[in-house]
Amino acid sequence: MLRLSLALVPMLFVVGNAAGASPRGDGEAGPPNVVLFLVDDLGANDLGCTGSTFYETPNIDALAASGTRFAQAYAACPVCSPTRASIMTGRHPVRVDITDWIPGARRKGRFQHVDDRNELALEEVTLAETLKEEGYGTFFAGKWHLGDEGHWPTEQGFDFNIGGNHKGSPPGGYYAPWTNPTLTARADGEYLTDRLSDETAAYVQNATGGEQGEAGKPFFAMLSFYNVHTPITADEQTVAGFEEAATRLEGETPVILEDGGGNEAASRGRQDLPAYASMVAAVDRAVGKVLNTLENQGVRDNTVVIFFSDNGGLCTLPRGRNGQTRIGPTSNLPLRSGKGWLYEGGVREPLIIAGPGVQAGQISQQVAFSTDLFPTVLDLCGLKARPELHVDGVSLAPVLNGSGDLEPRDLVWHYPHYHGSAWTPGASLRRGDWKVIEFYETDSAELYHLGKDPGELNDLSEERPEKLAELRTALRDWQREMNAKMPVEVGAK
Repeated sequence: MLRLSLALVPMLFVVGNAAGASPRGDGEAGPPNVVLFLVDDLGANDLGCTGSTFYETPNIDALAASGTRFAQAYAACPVCSPTRASIMTGRHPVRVDITDWIPGARRKGRFQHVDDRNELALEEVTLAETLKEEGYGTFFAGKWHLGDEGHWPTEQGFDFNIGGNHKGSPPGGYYAPWTNPTLTARADGEYLTDRLSDETAAYVQNATGGEQGEAGKPFFAMLSFYNVHTPITADEQTVAGFEEAATRLEGETPVILEDGGGNEAASRGRQDLPAYASMVAAVDRAVGKVLNTLENQGVRDNTVVIFFSDNGGLCTLPRGRNGQTRIGPTSNLPLRSGKGWLYEGGVREPLIIAGPGVQAGQISQQVAFSTDLFPTVLDLCGLKARPELHVDGVSLAPVLNGSGDLEPRDLVWHYPHYHGSAWTPGASLRRGDWKVIEFYETDSAELYHLGKDPGELNDLSEERPEKLAELRTALRDWQREMNAKMPVEVGAK
């Protein structure tokens, strides 16, 4: 295992450098580099630039100001592994047969467990493999969660793998000594998020002029955070400030009751948990460290930078055994519910893209999907499209460079599993501003107009039965066309 090292660099990067820098920072124009930040469980409104007044994200906010932020970007699933597979392949989770987090959980209910794959098939061609074929160096750090050994990042196109394995939460926790099979701690008490950003920044240094760098070779670096996934663990560098800020909030944390799908659950109604806020701040610090390194190496303006999350923030939890109310660590308001659910809070994400050819300071209302990142990267890097691979994604480049809008399309979420957030099997489809959600446990469906009701509070299924029927038919046609696995009732053959 390669271990990289890097002295700490300042946290806030400075935008502005000679345009057209080479991948090595030698002043000659070359193919753009790519840096992809993927955060785990970060909610759509967990950033300052997306409306949070409790969390602090100055580096990410500055990144948004330097590029385009999508106000209506979506993960392909309300849980992590399926979305990660969609990003890597440009293919819908149903198409790659990963529709639940790996390995999922078997819970009692009306339906049998729906079996899907426990790893991303090696036959799938990933974004990393495609860029590697085009001469890119490839680097991965952080959470993988797409298969056990033999299906790790180095088997899917990455030259280096720092910390990626089959686990969805950090093995051994966020502070060393952890038990990560692909990352050895340097000292007890080392904070995982800082270590991963150190390694990523060191790779950037080496790829742009360090001793191990290769002249003229562009790179693809993916920093895939374990933050802000449970166990919620305070970042000791910043938590005290958030604890003090929380004392200035009035009253107790609001609680929102939720009963979609037949299970009683509750959601946090305010962003006010200091430990979670500190974990968001740690992500921001790490982003700043890597972007500062790009700036210092002279390649910031020739690097495509993408910031995204794999599903909505953990907001909703089921009632406890004794009927006590439990809530998740963040709030996605004004969006409804969170991770594990097909309401907007579970699937809408913060998406920021910056780099050469991308308009700065733009907030787009165009609808983006996680499958779009693959073709968008190829487009921004001047590489040919691979529609036979990223069959379910479209390039966002026309939006980014201001040359046009995206063609209208349906977005579909198929989540036929039970989830620990109290979600029961179901599916959803968005067409224009209309969205239908089907709940199989209760044989029910809800209809919302997101343009007028982004919080999904006004169910129009009885008022607009013709629109409900239209969307449910479109959803069923899509499921048949994709050969989607449908839940089967317990006892049925």
